[in-house]
Amino acid sequence: MTQRYAIGPRETAASNTAELRENFLLENLFVAGAVELVYTHYDRMVVGGAVPTAGALELPCPENLKADYFLERRELGILNIGAAGIVTVDGQAYELGNQDCLYVGRGARQVTFASAEAAQPAKYYLLSTPAHASHPTARRTQAEATPVTMGDTATANQRTIYKYIYNEGLASCQLVMGLTKLHPGSVWNTMPAHTHDRRMEAYLYFDLPENQRVLHLMGQPQETRHLWVAEGQVILSPPWSVHAGCGTAGYTFIWGMGGENQEYTDMDAVAITDLR
Repeated sequence: MTQRYAIGPRETAASNTAELRENFLLENLFVAGAVELVYTHYDRMVVGGAVPTAGALELPCPENLKADYFLERRELGILNIGAAGIVTVDGQAYELGNQDCLYVGRGARQVTFASAEAAQPAKYYLLSTPAHASHPTARRTQAEATPVTMGDTATANQRTIYKYIYNEGLASCQLVMGLTKLHPGSVWNTMPAHTHDRRMEAYLYFDLPENQRVLHLMGQPQETRHLWVAEGQVILSPPWSVHAGCGTAGYTFIWGMGGENQEYTDMDAVAITDLR
């Protein structure tokens, strides 16, 4: 498990492209036959990917967690962006199709990831936050998620938001997790932009053609920066940073948050005319 340390707006404003990518972009989470984990110092969220092929993969407990098992003091959100698979939690199997979600509560001792077919592997995106309370392990399919359509074709940001782990959905301690799918012809996400000083956020961009990119905007509203993001890559967004993007083609993204609360609408809006 590698680490990403938190840096502030002053350091970010002075960073070049390589430094921005080193601090905020996770490029290689989905490796065939492996579990990859990154420990971030933004609300101590762990971001990961698991791609089981020939056999099942077990969620490890890295030494730097100083725990007997990964979920001893943590909770976990799993969202499958690949083919059908099975996640087993302490002997109980849960089938996850494409864009289905599983929440695993604090105290679960063993989590394994498998694909229904090795030739068409599942791709599990993992988000984990510290937990002070235990909630039941539960599955929510995309069909069971709570869709909300926002935006407009006139501003190229019409999108449907699917909420999985949040106050009215799968119960958690502090983790919030969902998915946003852009409608055909729309390329902008989360515009007008916002910050939420009480929570960090992680963005996974996927369903993006290999030769296309998303231009992700970050930084303080009056001092924005940008990163070019490819399929399957993740942006770490500090609480003080905007997080919006525009694609050269259509895409989908998963958002996940950890911090002070689970209120989806707890955000500080930024007018488009105030961005710099």
